[in-house]
Amino acid sequence: MFRELDGEAVLLNLESGKYYGLDPVGSRIWQFVQQTPLLRSVWQSMQDEFDAPADTLHTDLLTFIDELSGEGLITLQ
Repeated sequence: MFRELDGEAVLLNLESGKYYGLDPVGSRIWQFVQQTPLLRSVWQSMQDEFDAPADTLHTDLLTFIDELSGEGLITLQ
């Protein structure tokens, strides 16, 4: 479950009951992931929106996805 509250975003793992705070970039990546399950499309959207090198965005995306997966917040296919 994802909610934005007072400029911040939180994810709730319904199974564990744990909350996770997201910074603005993490929140935006989460929104991209909800729009498309394809990481390549998410990465391309990030390149359009963020002023950062493509390699940095790619690394940041994979790290974020790995963390979400490790906490049981998403399932990779």
